[in-house]
Amino acid sequence: MKIVFTGGGTAGHVIPNIALIRKLMDEGWEIHYIGSENGMERAMIEGIPGVRYYGIACGKLRRYFSLQNFVDPFRVLRGVGQAREIMKRIRPDVVFSKGGFVSVPVVMAAGRTHVVAHESDYTPGLANRIAERFADTVCVTFEDTARYIRHGKPVFTGTPIRPELYRGDRSRALRFTGLAGNKPVLLVMGGSSGAVRLNELLRGALSRLLPRFDVVHLCGRGKVDESSRQAGYVQFEYVDAEMADLFALADVVLSRAGANAVFEFLALAKPAVLVPLPLSASRGDQILNAQYFEKKGYARMVDQDTATSDSLAEAVEQLYENRKAYIAAMTADARLDGTDEVLSEIRRAAAGARA
Repeated sequence: MKIVFTGGGTAGHVIPNIALIRKLMDEGWEIHYIGSENGMERAMIEGIPGVRYYGIACGKLRRYFSLQNFVDPFRVLRGVGQAREIMKRIRPDVVFSKGGFVSVPVVMAAGRTHVVAHESDYTPGLANRIAERFADTVCVTFEDTARYIRHGKPVFTGTPIRPELYRGDRSRALRFTGLAGNKPVLLVMGGSSGAVRLNELLRGALSRLLPRFDVVHLCGRGKVDESSRQAGYVQFEYVDAEMADLFALADVVLSRAGANAVFEFLALAKPAVLVPLPLSASRGDQILNAQYFEKKGYARMVDQDTATSDSLAEAVEQLYENRKAYIAAMTADARLDGTDEVLSEIRRAAAGARA
């Protein structure tokens, strides 16, 4: 079986693909990946042995005025032509799209090849709203999202979870962080590029948090604050292989509310305080994700626009005090990891192509 994966622009559009790629490679599938010429997905995918990467042109889809809006449609059309030529050579059985701007020309070029798309967020983003017009099946992470799918067959699958996250080791994390392990641990995550406001709120709360918690802070590239160094507070710009170990070490999490991240917390039963990107900086998808998780009893949501360092610290303390109730709600969820469900849809599509 041959499959073309696509998706990029952010780590959230690539990491679930990697989880699926590893499973399909074990089954003997031939794996191809079409991404942008210079996007972050190229570095993430090209390092996987056995996966061939193809870079194409793509344009950003903006909701605001920009002169680039007059140029980017031509980039998309160029990308469609490039993707069509690539797929003529590969002749894949199925195309799997995880979203992001680069996915649009790929699914447009798929022709009669069955397209399985995946939407992570509570409501589809602009790229996926376009891509779903060319998709046969649309897998959704949230069961409520199915009602927003206007084209293709919606299937509630959950989201693929990286298998290595289940293999974390607390003792390795203690060695990596240098922490003693005699306090509960708060893991702070601001997304792949870090979050300036979340970093500010957290550092302002350290005087209140550190007497009770050790804090491991993934603050983003270039965002380490040397002046904040103190016992029990460990900063990293970014981690990769050590992420599973840090999850194993963490008792509670403070994070943005990207869909892939919150579902990893769910799969690992890690209670979280979620501080979603505000409407001033996003289309509101993280707010909907956080509201859903709070409603289900998996997390507590804090509004960035009204938060203070004290209110953030109080939310973390209350989450920790009630962590058993949050963990019970999370472990009772029947759809913790959507990897097998998404793989079933991919296999079903490929089998239909071979029939």
